[in-house]
Amino acid sequence: MKEFELEPGEHVVLQVRKHWFLFFIELLPYAILAVIPFALPKLLPLVPPLAPYAESFAFSTPVARAALGVWLLVVWTGAWGAFTKYFLNAWVLTSQRIVNIKQRRFFSREVSSLFLSRIQDVTTDVSGILPSLLGIGNIKAQTAAEDVEFVMHGIPRPEMMRDLILKYVPEEDQKTAGV
Repeated sequence: MKEFELEPGEHVVLQVRKHWFLFFIELLPYAILAVIPFALPKLLPLVPPLAPYAESFAFSTPVARAALGVWLLVVWTGAWGAFTKYFLNAWVLTSQRIVNIKQRRFFSREVSSLFLSRIQDVTTDVSGILPSLLGIGNIKAQTAAEDVEFVMHGIPRPEMMRDLILKYVPEEDQKTAGV
């Protein structure tokens, strides 16, 4: 990992990204927006008051083709931004800590870490039919301090991740946490 340095004796146990289905749902609006200019010439004649405008979407003039190009460029840029966030956002579990790598914008990244020795409670939350079927959930790791929470949203198999986190929490901490 270039985003953070591993301590001596520390190793990466697991790296997790948001579930692929949530990424698909984020890309769906961009796919719909990309198809709209090609679907309008076929759909507008079905609505009689809008039928005269169907010819405007034939893209037969240079200005219409340029407008289509700009439209598709904007849609592609938005979809690429969604992919970039999906690919660069990650949660890394090491033998000593959890590292949250969050891409805020194209040139803004936040890396935070929580040492496993500070964890007091790990909670998983899977709510809804689709998340239950696909195994998508959230994990909340809490420290003794009331305001410090580490939340991982939309990860695959959250119970497995919770068990791995608890496996690497030092033994004396598990006894005091009641685990």
